[in-house]
Amino acid sequence: MDVAGDLAGRVPHRHSIATVALGGTLGEKLAAASAAGFHGVELFEPDLIAAPLAPEEVRRRLADLGLVLELYQPLRDIDALPPERFRRRLDLVRAKFDLMRRLGARMALLCTNVSPDAVDDDDLAAEQLSAVADEARSRGLTVAYEALAWGTYVSEYDHAWRIVERAGHPALGVCLDSFHILARGTSLDGIAAIPAGKLFMLQLADAPRLRMDELQWSRHYRCFPGQGAFDLETFLARVLAAGYAGPLSLEIFNDIFRQADPFRTAVDGRRSLLWLQERVGGQTPSTDARTPAPLAGGDLRGFAFVELNAPPETTGGVGRLLTGLGLRRTGLHRSKPVELWEAGEARILVNSGRRAVPAPGQFAVAAVGLDVAAAEPVAQRATALRAPLVPRHRNWDEADLVAIEAPDGVEIFLCAEGSGWRGDFDPCPGEHPFGAKARLTGIDHVALGQPLTLFHESVLFYRSLLGLVPLESQELASPNGLIRSQALTGEAAGETVRFVLNVPVLGGGRALARPAQHVAIRSADIVETARAVSAQGLSVLPVPGNYYEDLAARLGLDAASLETCRRGNILYDEDSAGRAMRHCYVTSGQGGVLFEIVDREPGYTGYGAGNALVRMAAQATR
Repeated sequence: MDVAGDLAGRVPHRHSIATVALGGTLGEKLAAASAAGFHGVELFEPDLIAAPLAPEEVRRRLADLGLVLELYQPLRDIDALPPERFRRRLDLVRAKFDLMRRLGARMALLCTNVSPDAVDDDDLAAEQLSAVADEARSRGLTVAYEALAWGTYVSEYDHAWRIVERAGHPALGVCLDSFHILARGTSLDGIAAIPAGKLFMLQLADAPRLRMDELQWSRHYRCFPGQGAFDLETFLARVLAAGYAGPLSLEIFNDIFRQADPFRTAVDGRRSLLWLQERVGGQTPSTDARTPAPLAGGDLRGFAFVELNAPPETTGGVGRLLTGLGLRRTGLHRSKPVELWEAGEARILVNSGRRAVPAPGQFAVAAVGLDVAAAEPVAQRATALRAPLVPRHRNWDEADLVAIEAPDGVEIFLCAEGSGWRGDFDPCPGEHPFGAKARLTGIDHVALGQPLTLFHESVLFYRSLLGLVPLESQELASPNGLIRSQALTGEAAGETVRFVLNVPVLGGGRALARPAQHVAIRSADIVETARAVSAQGLSVLPVPGNYYEDLAARLGLDAASLETCRRGNILYDEDSAGRAMRHCYVTSGQGGVLFEIVDREPGYTGYGAGNALVRMAAQATR
């Protein structure tokens, strides 16, 4: 059963997506929207102009795919023009409205004038909009008037509404676009003053907080709800409270989205609307008994394990690395080529039998196990949010674990309380003498490098499925270019679950296809851990002397502490309250995975972002 589609059929608001949000040809865009479960689309005029399909063919294609053409976007710089120029533009309006009838469109979007020919005259704008609405009404169409954030004279939605109200035409209403409203910081109080019958269209987009011109911000950096920093929950709640009953439509301008797979992007967009509606009022998907809400604090218990995909030629080196870090091999899987390594609550699985292998001679993070109160509700939620479950083969007497595939291919295993997954491993007797000295206590966080086209999708995956909360994103300089870093955290029972997603800001050149993965392990005493690790012959990533000189000047660390850090190649960071984190990195010489040792003082929640350049520069010289 298509759970998400079944849910959407009972949701009072249809879901729509603008063709400009998707890459590919018009035919591919429409097919992707339909496959993702959207009910309708906004047709961006350039997509039609470039298509080999005649308007009648587009109309048939839409019908075959079960899509409604919610909005057509051809009208710009029509309102508040000198009379003679307006008469010429009205000829264009008539031609576009005739085209819309051939397409089967219901509504035209008319954006506020951004040209230098615009006239600052609300009465003139209302008169001309009324004339446009007359032409629409005669053809059975309506017009939605949208305030662009960079409009010459009309740039706020409440100003646009005053003009529509002055026009008083039944075929004329307003379109509210979250980007234009939230980017300008316009008060939302005026939404309640707009009659529900005049709220013709709602367009939704999120975006990161940037200090730049609204036009460039809008054209390149919009993203789906849940992937940026806008308060879309409050915005949507206000619009729905005002009585809006039309479609929830995604209008996204994003350079990365337009070069990505349109089918995958469409699924990500649909997931964002389901998540947003749930956050606003529980309309989807949590109202359905088969689709539970995100994990609550008591449901997520912490990290169960991190699994490495280690081809056979790497397992010896991986074993030496884990031994040197202070873990010991405690179990062998009864039916699979998988080893269990442990130190305190830190557990690493080494799997030499996975089919998809990293580059020759390298190993990589393949899966992360999370301890949860119950797995089945999360699996049902994943199905509703169109996140793929991973098919698994197991023997009858082995733990039945649910696994969900994250966008970058890493598998998230749900280890329910009582699943007994560790019982699948036969114990390995004996302890090596080093383990106790390392004082490792558990997994602190997992950092996963993302391909450029999957970063936004991954943020929404962890946020919508597991209920993790994104912190403010960071842009970090590296010798190979800028890296955007997004931490997501979840308060678990007794600890914090932390993921960090890293992506190159720009592709090409020296930029890596995806940044390195990190497995960060907590230590009760990083100084002792660093000494023990070095004594085992492992390479702690070297830190230049310039770093410690700067540290002394910047934070005033006492000479003894500074020397201790320097001897151990330990990096140091403090938050505004003076709480500290010390961390160091251990390299394997086998590619993509770094092991980080972390020692946090209580209350420190960061990741030492200020030390990232030092770490990445050291990596580049290895």
